[in-house]
Amino acid sequence: MFPKAGSARPATAIATLLATALIGACSPTFNWREVRPAESGIGTLMPCKPETAQRAVPLGPTPVVLHMSSCDTGGLTYALAWAELGDGVDPDAAQSTWETASRQSLRAVGPGTAVPVNVPGAAMATKVTLSGQNHQGKTTDAQVTYIRQGRRLYQAAVYGHPLPEDALGPFFDNLRVTP
Repeated sequence: MFPKAGSARPATAIATLLATALIGACSPTFNWREVRPAESGIGTLMPCKPETAQRAVPLGPTPVVLHMSSCDTGGLTYALAWAELGDGVDPDAAQSTWETASRQSLRAVGPGTAVPVNVPGAAMATKVTLSGQNHQGKTTDAQVTYIRQGRRLYQAAVYGHPLPEDALGPFFDNLRVTP
């Protein structure tokens, strides 16, 4: 339906489009794009073109293939990882193992603060904020969301120091688990 003559809607829409284009043009560091890694069942926005990798990790009695899409921009690392749990792998134990490995890798100080969050399509999601050190010994913070849906576990994370809220929102607020 078209707006009435004299309506401010077209002008507002054009102004919004121009402002969005100008902001994007002025901020090449954060070039947000939709990312839905093949066969992952999850999607979000990432500020840079991710690279992908996979490897076997011990999340249960037998190794599980962990898939990851990640990229670095603006001094931050964005990562979206997932694993399909096989039969005989306890999802609670696998998630606990993954969380422990993440804290150890970051050399996190303490267990972090965990709060439940809503991720559309997910049966369960928890956000954890951590502080520790990267492999170079530099202070690094992490915001991590662990997600579970069926036999799949997911981890969405941003690492860096500091972690500016405007660089986190688009990534975490757009997480969606799809069938």
